[in-house]
Amino acid sequence: MDEKTQISLVDGNAIELHYWFDDNTHLMDATVHNKCEYEFLGILKEISSTYNFVVTVETKPLADGGLRRWFKIAVKDENKKATITVAIIAALLTAVLVTPITTSISKVTEKLIEKIFEDPEIKELEKEKLKLEIEKLKQETSKNTILLDSNNIVKKKRSNFYETLEKYPKVEKITYVILDETKSDSLDERTVYRNNFKEFILVSDALEPLEVDDAVIEIISPVLKEGSYRWMGLYKGEPIPFSMKSTEFKNLVQTGEVQFKNGTSINCFLVISRKIDNEGIEKITSVEVIRVNHYFQNDKPIETPEGKSYRRKREEESKQLGLFGQEKGDGKK
Repeated sequence: MDEKTQISLVDGNAIELHYWFDDNTHLMDATVHNKCEYEFLGILKEISSTYNFVVTVETKPLADGGLRRWFKIAVKDENKKATITVAIIAALLTAVLVTPITTSISKVTEKLIEKIFEDPEIKELEKEKLKLEIEKLKQETSKNTILLDSNNIVKKKRSNFYETLEKYPKVEKITYVILDETKSDSLDERTVYRNNFKEFILVSDALEPLEVDDAVIEIISPVLKEGSYRWMGLYKGEPIPFSMKSTEFKNLVQTGEVQFKNGTSINCFLVISRKIDNEGIEKITSVEVIRVNHYFQNDKPIETPEGKSYRRKREEESKQLGLFGQEKGDGKK
């Protein structure tokens, strides 16, 4: 970047999306273009929500040179703190869009945030009455940055953005440029090339299953006959259909050894499978009870054979770890 055009990052309040084509035209399929902008704005909205920033976005006219689109970011208030907020959003949005799925977003954005708050213009503001406000903004921003790594909406929308471009062979690269109000000075410029698009695309919408031991489910509707029917229960106050994968417990039910009354509950090992939809919203795909530790009869817990076996195994492992730790301690004396 030419040093002559380098100005304060705090002045960055606009982002340019520049689609570069492999031909000499400035034309882009409208459906592809609208889809990309939809995902781009969705990422911006989610970042603003995560950081509790209320922003508005204004678009600028299209320009030649492939296809260029400008987005001006603004917040409700018009003061120095608002100016810094806009700069943070512009930097975060750019960082998210150039960070592959295998790289930590928070690590990238951390450096950007530090760069913004170390800007000479902000250092000058800290000498004024804004010092406490800026420090508070810095702490809140740093604290929330780590949330981007686990934000499925951001991940999915970024994936959708690049998947759309990857399927449109005309685009050979895309450039993101942070600009000032006049669009004449470039503060930061990043490029992602076509051969790297796949690095931003999720290979699966499935999430890591949630494993919950000692989960308590109140049984609403048990299955009393053989088959792949689903049970119904209350978990954390919410009704859930689930599959009973414990063959041992199903046998206890089918032989009548375990009988259900109103309010009967089980303590179990639960596996919750999840995925994200096209908007990045988490959806539960299945709930399975793998092991029943005990069930309650007249509020009295009755341990199942598999529950007893698992408990003894844990106790034995705990003893071995204790002995190992003690041996290490003895060795130090």
